[in-house]
Amino acid sequence: MRKAIVYALVHHGNTDKIVKSIAEECQVDLIDAVKQSDADLRSYDMIGFASGIYFSKFHQSILKFAEKNLSDDKKVFLICTYGGSANYRSIEQILDKKHASVVGKFGCKGYDTFGPFKLVGGIAKGHPDDKDIQNAVEFVKDL
Repeated sequence: MRKAIVYALVHHGNTDKIVKSIAEECQVDLIDAVKQSDADLRSYDMIGFASGIYFSKFHQSILKFAEKNLSDDKKVFLICTYGGSANYRSIEQILDKKHASVVGKFGCKGYDTFGPFKLVGGIAKGHPDDKDIQNAVEFVKDL
């Protein structure tokens, strides 16, 4: 089964730690949604979308990528890092339009210094940690 993860790396490298560890231990192609905005996903059996959560949404580059490049009726899994809480609604709205089947979701805390969190040095310091990363790898292996 051919798998890919479409990801966006923006602030603290939280998502980067997760997807690179997954790629090292699983047979997964990584696609940067910013650098490869026109990637063809048709040959993949399962596609992951990975992002930090920004204003309760997946990063805008991931949402645009999915809207533009995801073909109908694909199996999809979701990965997010967050300071506050996991929120998949923004990407799920696009996936519903594409008749995608969500086969799993994984989320974990990620270091966050947005807005007022910056004043206190950020929240979720040290995350994702080794346990979070291993849980993400196991999540993908189990799909």
